[in-house]
Amino acid sequence: MAAPLDSELMRSFLVLAETGSVTAAAGRIGRTQSAISMQLRRLEESLGQSLFERRPRGLVLTARGKQLLPYATRVVRLLDDAAVSLRERPLQGPLRVGIPEDYGESVLPRALAGFASRQPGVEVSARCDYSVPQMAALEADLLDLAVVFESSDTTKGEVICVDPTVWVTSVTHEQHLCKPLPVASYFHSCWCRDYAMAALDRSGVDYRVAFECDTSGGMQIAVRSGLAIVPMTRSTIPPGCRELTQDEGFAVIDVSSVVLYMNPRGASEAARGLAAELRAAFRPLAGAAA
Repeated sequence: MAAPLDSELMRSFLVLAETGSVTAAAGRIGRTQSAISMQLRRLEESLGQSLFERRPRGLVLTARGKQLLPYATRVVRLLDDAAVSLRERPLQGPLRVGIPEDYGESVLPRALAGFASRQPGVEVSARCDYSVPQMAALEADLLDLAVVFESSDTTKGEVICVDPTVWVTSVTHEQHLCKPLPVASYFHSCWCRDYAMAALDRSGVDYRVAFECDTSGGMQIAVRSGLAIVPMTRSTIPPGCRELTQDEGFAVIDVSSVVLYMNPRGASEAARGLAAELRAAFRPLAGAAA
């Protein structure tokens, strides 16, 4: 039976892989060069494999070293997460968060999963709604924190992402080639009239409202089924669909910021913790929205 791998050896291995130098690794970890060299030797002996090639310019991972790298990264990350979670003071009680429906299937589950694993005693309830009623609920003390769409020029909250709204079509159905152009619209939204439809009017596009709904989920149905082109945040374009470009006659509709607000009466420790998870969950969208 093989001997178990020591977590401290894994940490030293990761620093060596990153720096490519025993000297640099020793300085970062705070140990002597001979201690780091001994740790590497112990690790290689326990595995029966060479993990680094010694070259004139430093250490380079061997094929076995590259194979170990993702495992070592995962082990160290899990240990660090466990240490943070167990050292945190457990929180209790309800926590209310509002978020646009656009992110109800992507960002929200990621944020809640991370938070729930660290604070299982907090009872989170989520509300998906438009920005105006979310802000009203926050002011009325019905929410502890809210994520909304706003103009970055006027916001008083914390901008955590910029996610432009664009026209989206189905790759298969190509609704954008139909005349008049079939478009989808929200029932109760001044934004659709003032931004989405106004953009088409300015371009002189002949269009008809072919689908109406009151949810972003309805918009996804409309575009995937070939009923209409739809206004949609860039990061939430579903598989099988694509953004319509300026070259095709469709400019970006709106460049709104995704803004985080905390309850004006004061943020609880639980609310600050969930806010951190939301920031982390939105971070990958920056590349998709760019």
